[in-house]
Amino acid sequence: MNSEKEFDFLVFIGRFQPFHNGHLSVINTALEKSQTLIILCGSAHQPRSVRNPWTVPERETMIRSSLTDEQNERVLVAPLMDIVYNDEAWVRNVQATINGLITSYHAQPYQSPKIGLIGHSKDQSSYYLNLFPQWRSVAVENCQNISATPIRESLLVSQQNEEPVDQIVNGLPASVKHWISTFQEAEVFSHLKEEFDFIAKYKQRWSDAPYTPTFLTVDAVVVQSGHVLMVERKAKPGKGLMALPGGFVQPDETLIDACIRELREETKLKIPPPVLKGSIKKQRVFDDPHRSSRGRTITHAYYIELEPNQTLPKVKGSDDAKKAFWVPLAELNPEKIFEDHYFIIHELAGM
Repeated sequence: MNSEKEFDFLVFIGRFQPFHNGHLSVINTALEKSQTLIILCGSAHQPRSVRNPWTVPERETMIRSSLTDEQNERVLVAPLMDIVYNDEAWVRNVQATINGLITSYHAQPYQSPKIGLIGHSKDQSSYYLNLFPQWRSVAVENCQNISATPIRESLLVSQQNEEPVDQIVNGLPASVKHWISTFQEAEVFSHLKEEFDFIAKYKQRWSDAPYTPTFLTVDAVVVQSGHVLMVERKAKPGKGLMALPGGFVQPDETLIDACIRELREETKLKIPPPVLKGSIKKQRVFDDPHRSSRGRTITHAYYIELEPNQTLPKVKGSDDAKKAFWVPLAELNPEKIFEDHYFIIHELAGM
């Protein structure tokens, strides 16, 4: 009966990369306090990466394999896409998702449901608990200080058929350990491990620096007639993914000059630099701390709007780009786009 529970619905938001015993502890507490638990899997619709190796369906499999049949009947799982540079849009997305699920599953529509958010404030990534004052917040103690990051990294550095390290043994439900051991035999895991090794070696180059380095890059968002200019990455990280043309700033050039240089090098766009500079309509810094797996990387992006034309300028991949091509804005797929470039386009193009 709903009256026996403190809440009709509790909401648990997380990335679950991977799902571990700390998450399971929160779920058990939530099901004691609520009739139905809504789990929102964050970082949905993104390409696989060393920070987000598993898709939402895979994470849902991990979660449900750790629960009893009775618990699974009371749990709803839904994807939640990140909106990196717009908290208000992200909050609206959460609200809309929750309202839609409650409308479908609330057993007493004539009564206002009792809704709450459940989680534990482990670090700045849990600030979302304060973004929904209309819902009560339920704080849960961190279970044995378990964290997904060291577990994930231990999985990526360990070789197949080796005994799992203690962090994995103690941190994961048995069903999840079994699921992941099968996943480690798949080709996609080999690609993730190669990417992890590449990033580790990349960071090792800077290990002797007196301070943690911060890198500065530029990106060009070139739009014409409802299309955006993209490239296919030739090398790791993100090999094969679509990306904005751009790269690192050289010591002897301005940000604008670096952006124009990288744009022309990677796409062979035959538009004179003065015309490109004159077509810049917006510029913005994008500095999400997790935007690049290579380390702290801040990019300055320029929105270049070309005059509409029935014929798009010819482009060709070069330098760090395997290919260059125009993509209709409506056909951009975040699951195939590198780092935060999808969100950069959304912000500058006003999508």
